[in-house]
Amino acid sequence: MARILMVVTAADSIELTDGSSHPTGFWAEELVTAHRTLRAAGADITLATPGGVTPTVDPGSLSLDIVGDQAAIDDFSAYLAEIAEELSRPVALDSVDVAGYDAVVIPGGHGPMVDLARDPVMGALLVAADDRGTIIAPFCHGPAALLSATRADGSFAFAGRRLTAFTDEEELSGGLGEKSPWLVASELVRRGAVIESAEAWTSHAVVDRNLITGQNPQSSSAVAHAVVAALPA
Repeated sequence: MARILMVVTAADSIELTDGSSHPTGFWAEELVTAHRTLRAAGADITLATPGGVTPTVDPGSLSLDIVGDQAAIDDFSAYLAEIAEELSRPVALDSVDVAGYDAVVIPGGHGPMVDLARDPVMGALLVAADDRGTIIAPFCHGPAALLSATRADGSFAFAGRRLTAFTDEEELSGGLGEKSPWLVASELVRRGAVIESAEAWTSHAVVDRNLITGQNPQSSSAVAHAVVAALPA
């Protein structure tokens, strides 16, 4: 049985450029789609957060104004209720030995911009996972976590790698807009990553060896299925 480490943000708010606090957390569609797909494939999933903090669902990801589909919201809510006990007791990220896992999956929501992007424990785990050739699969804002991966010589572990992430266009048109404290895709490019983007709000996944990334919430299924395909038999 494949073992999956799903790293989830512990942040529940993000400070905007105007100094205001905006509620955040993990994006329901992303966590639900990935968790359900991987579980259906027979994987054993361990949820982990910084400090073992119970993660918060981003309220926007269950809002009809944003999601636009009450049936989808009901489905996400029902699945989150189904795994509520699992969500309530994540392991602490600093207790994880990545050698015990076949893949590290990182759903988004704006939360990873707050904690995972600057967490040295996250960074060390990602460097170790990449060195082992372990599947690393962040999507939407999840690729912000990659920014924490700095090697001992100070270099960015994913410089030169092909990947995708929530685009600047998507952030400015349907995310936090001009108040976003920074832009995930632009920051990854600044650090040396090679971003490959598709049309906004369409499913798009990029596979570069063991690195599997997705552009937005619409890419959640594509990423999850790519992970399943890449897992050892």
